[in-house]
Amino acid sequence: MDYVDFSRHVLADSLLGAGPDAPTLCGDWRTRHLAAHLVLRESSLATLGNVFSPLNSWTERKTQQLAAEAVTASDYAALVQRFVQGPRLSLLRTKPVDQAANLLEYFVHTEDVRRAVDRYDRFAPRNLSARYSQLLWEQLKQRARILFRHSPVGVILIRGNGQRTVAKKGEESVAIRGSVGELVLFAHGRTDHALVTFEGTDEAITALKNSNLAV
Repeated sequence: MDYVDFSRHVLADSLLGAGPDAPTLCGDWRTRHLAAHLVLRESSLATLGNVFSPLNSWTERKTQQLAAEAVTASDYAALVQRFVQGPRLSLLRTKPVDQAANLLEYFVHTEDVRRAVDRYDRFAPRNLSARYSQLLWEQLKQRARILFRHSPVGVILIRGNGQRTVAKKGEESVAIRGSVGELVLFAHGRTDHALVTFEGTDEAITALKNSNLAV
């Protein structure tokens, strides 16, 4: 199975189900802003915008413009459909780049839509296949040091089957336990919405929770 393509469609379905003006975990963005972001990030100009700040400003303006044009249900559905169709002229059309850039991105943004509500009331963690979980775990291990670079303490990630990886070395460390999906969400700054547990001193755990892991 192509899990990136699968994840793209799951994310699109989540966006359509929520409607154009539902909240997300992406700050002030509504679902139409997130959909606009997903469309734009696959354009060459938006990719360059991550490097050149003038183009980054263009991307931000364009995101707001596309979101403003997707207020109605039909316009919003058309915007989401553009995302479903994927990029036309982009390095993201190549499978290795597509998987590296989008597997974690799509998983996190799907949960950004699903979990922008009371986490104990309106959602339940998804039951991921063993292969999907393993792919997420492999990418999380590869990026863990970057994702936790701002942590004030050492971090060890432990998934449900006992596999672990050191995300950051430190004189004092915190172990974070949870399923792979929950660890991915915590690592991407969704710390208040990830269903994980901690092992460590109270001071170290508090310092980790208060750090800025958002990307």
